[in-house]
Amino acid sequence: MKTNLVYITAGSMDEARTIARELVSNRLAACANIIDNVNSLYWWNGEIQDDREVILIAKTRESLIPELVDKVKSMHSYECPCIVSLPIIDGNPAFLDWIAEETR
Repeated sequence: MKTNLVYITAGSMDEARTIARELVSNRLAACANIIDNVNSLYWWNGEIQDDREVILIAKTRESLIPELVDKVKSMHSYECPCIVSLPIIDGNPAFLDWIAEETR
């Protein structure tokens, strides 16, 4: 079974916690890490934005990515949220098995 990390940015800690709780409680992710107070610079509406954001990193099965993306988009406050999936190439086999066991 293939596993992935999903990198998501959110506008606040509350939003990140809400999304993380929804993903984990619905078994779309085995776990989610939240990293607060990140400075993000990016282009939006023709201007460079300089904002504080929160990073959410979810661990899941590759097969659940489309449903996870749809769930995050349905809850997210951003018009175009950052949701990107990165394959896990290798790692602790017991941890990767745990991801499989804790997701549907």
